[in-house]
Amino acid sequence: MSNSQKIGFIGLGIMGAPMAGHLIKSGYELHVNTIGKVPDEIANSSAIQAATASEVARNADIIFIMVPDTPDVEKVLFSDHGVASGLSKGKIVVDMSSISPIATKEFAKKINALSCEYLDAPVSGGEVGAKNATLSIMVGGPETVFEKVKPLFALMGKNINLVGGNGDGQTAKVANQIIVALNIEAVGEALLFAARAGANPEKVRQALMGGFASSKILEVHGERMVKRTFDPGFRIELHQKDLNLALSSARALGVSLPNTATAQELFNSCAAHGGKAWDHSAMVRALEKLANFEIGQKS
Repeated sequence: MSNSQKIGFIGLGIMGAPMAGHLIKSGYELHVNTIGKVPDEIANSSAIQAATASEVARNADIIFIMVPDTPDVEKVLFSDHGVASGLSKGKIVVDMSSISPIATKEFAKKINALSCEYLDAPVSGGEVGAKNATLSIMVGGPETVFEKVKPLFALMGKNINLVGGNGDGQTAKVANQIIVALNIEAVGEALLFAARAGANPEKVRQALMGGFASSKILEVHGERMVKRTFDPGFRIELHQKDLNLALSSARALGVSLPNTATAQELFNSCAAHGGKAWDHSAMVRALEKLANFEIGQKS
């Protein structure tokens, strides 16, 4: 991958802006497009602003997409001024959004039919990972295409894995979000139990960190629960979206995900209490409502 290659980046939100920034800093000619205002750090850089997604696709060899949900990706790709209308043979489209694995396979087929390549490459690591270029990137698509794009992934993330064919990257991301949600629920129950029993939940958390129950969630989100720091982070409404992907895909596959469904109902309860924009660690608040007890209060 040489810096002479022209790169496109569509979607300059909380995640997309820092990811695009790493590509600019590495000397690539970057063509960008986003809904709303282009963030100052991108506007004041060498990035070339395009009026449409189609214009980005015309001017770039590899086009990255980072938008919120499945309908957004479909619109970016296939609307009147979408990426597909600006593609020519041999270009590569890389969707780094977290969307439906089933829809992703259809999008890939349509892009392949235009003699272009497609990778799905959702990420984990949140805003901090995007800013620090430490994202985990789960990729679906042909290995030859993955190898071409891998040097660019390496500018945005650390743990980069080709999982399988198109859609498998998205499937891995959904699996990731199932594990994260259920871990948050487990840590919430454990710390709530400990606090209600009269123990110091922070000291319990520290004691558990050295054993088999240790996890990144216990470390980071357990601390959030104890300290009541529920500013995102990763918003509950985004995790609801991901669990909706899990549950709808599971329904289509005939698979039962009982505890994923429970985690979603707890997120739904938080949202009903005005918490759509809380950090997902605030799932514990739904458990606290059920117990009529908060982790921070005296038993």
